[in-house]
Amino acid sequence: MNQKLYMVSLGPGDAELLTYKALNAFKNCDAICVPTKSEDKSFNKSISYTIVRDALALLGIEKKIVPVYSPMRFKYEDWEAEADVILNTLSQHATVCFVTLGDAGIYSSIYYLLDIIKKKELRVYENCEVIPGVTSFSAASAEVQKALCLGDEALVIQPINPRGEVKTTQILMRPRIGMDTQELGEGDFYTFENMYLKDAKTTPSKIATVKKYMTLFINFARR
Repeated sequence: MNQKLYMVSLGPGDAELLTYKALNAFKNCDAICVPTKSEDKSFNKSISYTIVRDALALLGIEKKIVPVYSPMRFKYEDWEAEADVILNTLSQHATVCFVTLGDAGIYSSIYYLLDIIKKKELRVYENCEVIPGVTSFSAASAEVQKALCLGDEALVIQPINPRGEVKTTQILMRPRIGMDTQELGEGDFYTFENMYLKDAKTTPSKIATVKKYMTLFINFARR
């Protein structure tokens, strides 16, 4: 069976802020794995379930919902148990969604789970698609009609109560055409040029010279 796993970002809470790609994943999947903090696996307190329920109502469809106990204790064994539920669901269904609040790339459990899935079922990992979403702070900015950054302003995202050393991922935007990127320093760089356009290119390193205005550099935190 050709298994397909979608890691779907749910956005900030409004089902209408889900992306078209996320809604298509819901349409095409056989089951949706939804986190819950309740030990009895009920969805009484699950914000994720509420968003999924509302999204399915908007689409006018029904899907099998699989509860995934997620106690938020930041322990490996908890993430491993969650990954096992996802993989078990995939053993019964060809196409499965797992959902996360906000955007998968920002303080989400998605990449903890994917690291475990990669070790347990490499083929599932390689055939997985992560679907990004609207962040809570993007939605908050729109709510009050105030820009997060203008001109040459910077935007900082940081945890209020860190549990240990705070490492930093840098997002570097608005480069000059012809810019020598040596001045950006060293790190775990990826370069994204003209994302989602026909000549889009992703390079798993820092390119030497900027050729396109629509160039984004991410210097990922070393973990």
